[in-house]
Amino acid sequence: MNKFKALLIAILVIQSTNLFSNVKLPKLISDGVVLQRDAKIPLWGWASPNEKIIVQFNKKKYKTTASNEGTWELKLPKMKAGGPYTMLIQGKNSIEIKDILIGDVWLCAGQSNMVHQLNIHDVRYTNEIATANYPEIRHYKVPTTTSISGEKKDLEGGSWQKAVGEEVRPFSAVAYFFAKKIYEKYHIPIGLINASVGGTPIEAWIPKEGFKKYPDIQKIIEENKDTAFVNSQKRAFPNNLSPLKTTDKGLIGKKPWYAIDFVPKKWRKINIPGYWEDQGIKDLNGVVWYRKDIEIPESMAGKKARVFLGRIVDADELYINGKLVGKTTYQYPQRRYNVPENILKAGKNTFVVRVTNNFGKGGFVSDKPYCIFTDKDTVDLKGYWNYKVGDVFKPFDFSKFKANNNKKPVRRINPQNEPTSLYNAMVAPFTRFKLKGILWYQGESNAGQPEKYEGYMDALIEGWRLVFNQPELPFIYAQLPNFMDVSYLPSESNWAELREAQLKALSEPNTAMTVNIDLGEWNDIHPDDKKDVGERMALAALKLAYNNDIVYSGPIYNDYEIKGNKVIISFTHIGGGLITNDGEALSEFAIAGEDKQFVWANAKIEGDKVVVWNDAIANPKYVRYAWADNPDNPNLYNKEGLPASPFETEKK
Repeated sequence: MNKFKALLIAILVIQSTNLFSNVKLPKLISDGVVLQRDAKIPLWGWASPNEKIIVQFNKKKYKTTASNEGTWELKLPKMKAGGPYTMLIQGKNSIEIKDILIGDVWLCAGQSNMVHQLNIHDVRYTNEIATANYPEIRHYKVPTTTSISGEKKDLEGGSWQKAVGEEVRPFSAVAYFFAKKIYEKYHIPIGLINASVGGTPIEAWIPKEGFKKYPDIQKIIEENKDTAFVNSQKRAFPNNLSPLKTTDKGLIGKKPWYAIDFVPKKWRKINIPGYWEDQGIKDLNGVVWYRKDIEIPESMAGKKARVFLGRIVDADELYINGKLVGKTTYQYPQRRYNVPENILKAGKNTFVVRVTNNFGKGGFVSDKPYCIFTDKDTVDLKGYWNYKVGDVFKPFDFSKFKANNNKKPVRRINPQNEPTSLYNAMVAPFTRFKLKGILWYQGESNAGQPEKYEGYMDALIEGWRLVFNQPELPFIYAQLPNFMDVSYLPSESNWAELREAQLKALSEPNTAMTVNIDLGEWNDIHPDDKKDVGERMALAALKLAYNNDIVYSGPIYNDYEIKGNKVIISFTHIGGGLITNDGEALSEFAIAGEDKQFVWANAKIEGDKVVVWNDAIANPKYVRYAWADNPDNPNLYNKEGLPASPFETEKK
C-alpha cells in the first residue's frame, strides 16, 4: 500500500468516527420546544458508543451512558407548567436548548384542512394575524416526507414558531384557534405539533400496530419493504403521464399566447366564472387559454395590487401584460396573487389565464371573488372573456400496465398514499414524546370508500395510543362539513356515509367528534371558516382533557323506537334542550319502510326527543337526518348552539 492510499484510508476512518462522535438530539427537541407538563420528560438522542452524557436542566444534573449502538435515553422528573428554561446536554460536545416551556402538547394531524395555514385565510383573519401576541402558543410543522420501508429515527427538519404577529402565518388555522381558546382560559403554554399532508388517506397515518386485523394491508406493508419489488412496480408504471415535450399550441407557436403583442384570431367567447363543459366545450381534458383586455384606472397604474381569481380546476398561470404574475398547480387553493409594481398601466391591460384540466369539468369555480384591487380601487374580472383550446389530452389506458411482463396488474405506488408511510416518517420519530391529546381532521380522501373508514378510525386511534404508550390519550376529530351541490331530494351520499363512519368511531373511549355540517362551502373542499372548527375542538378538549363540566357537542343520535307510523328518536348531548337554530320546523329528516326508499318526513321536537313520520309510510323502518353531501338546511341544534350530527338509524 502506497503512502497516499494509507493517508486516504486514515482520513476516511477519522471522518467515519466523527459521524458518531457528537451528541445529537431529535430535531423536535430544539429551541422553543414545549414539553408536556405533569408527565416524565423523555430525552433521547445519539452519540458515540458508550459516550457519557450529562444533562443539566432546572438546576439539576442527570447522567447516562450511550449504548454500544450509540443511542441514549433519559427521563426527567415531572414538572408544572412554566418556563422559559434552558437545557445543556454535554458529551464530547455540548448542545444548549433555549426558551423551553412546560405546558400542554397537542399532536395535530390529518390532511389539507389541518394543513391550511392562517396565511391562506389571511383575508378572513387579517385582524387575527395582526393582533396575534401569544408567545406561549407554539407551532412545529413537521416537514412532509414519507417512508414505506419502515419507521424513521428522526424528522427531516422543522422549528418551533411563536404565535406572534407575522410569525403566526404558517400556523395551522384550525390548530391556532384551538390553542388560542385553551390558552385564554388557562394561560399555560400550548405546543402544537402539526403532522399533516394534503390529499392523503387515513391508511398512510396508521402505524403497523393498528393493522393487526387487516392481513391484506399487512401484506402491502411487507411488500413495500422489498426494494426490488417496489422498483419493479415503478418500472412497470410511468412516473410521468404527461408528454415530455409540450404540445400546447399556445406555447409552441411563433409567439406565446400570453405575449402582449400576440394577435388572437378566431377565439370564442366564454364566461368567467364557469366550467367550459357548461359553455360549449364538450368533454375536454387539456389546456384552455383565456384572454381579455381589462381597463385599469389611472389611480391603479404602476401600483402594487392583488388579484383574486376564485378557484380554478385544475392548474393555472396568470399573465398580465405579458408578465407571469402567479401560478398554481392544483385545483384546491384560492387563487390570490400579488401584482408587483409597474405591471399595471392606465387604460388597456391584457390579462391571460392558461388553465390546465386533467379530469372532469375544467374552468373557474362560481360563487368566488374575481377581481383586481389596490387599497382604494377594485376592478371586476367577471364576465365574458375570449378563449382558445391550446391542447387536448388523450385518454390514458392504465389497464395496459403489467408487472414483470406477466398478467398481474401493477400496483401503482404513490408513497404518500401507502399504508403507514406518513406515520413512519412524520409521527414515529417522536412517539416517546408525551402528549396532552390528539386533534384529527381528515376523511375527504377516503370518501370514495366510506364503508372502510370506521375500521380505519379504530385502527388509527388504538394504534396511536399504543405507540405513544398512552392508552387513554384524548382523541378529538372533526366530522366532515357540508360540501358540493345541495341535494333537494333524499339521495345516497358517500360523504354522508363517511360522516356516519366518523360518528360510529365515538365508540372508542375518550374520544370526541366536532360536528361541522354548518361550516362548509358548496364549492370549496377547504372552507374558509377555520375558527369555528378549531373552537369546537377546543370545547371538546375542555371536557375530555381538562375535565370541565360543559356541553361540548351538539345532539348525537342514541336510539329509536317505533310507535305506529312514527319513529321516536332519542339523543345524547342535548344540553339545555333541543331546538331549531332558525325557529322554523325541523328539516332534512327522511324516512323509509322495509324497501329503504327514502322520502322526506315530517319531524317535530317533543321534549328531548324528535318524532318523525310520513303519512304515506305506514310501517317505517329507517330514518336519516342531513344525509347528503351538502344538506340544504340541517337545523337541529341544542340550546348551546351546537349542531346535531347527521345520522342513519339501523334496523333492530
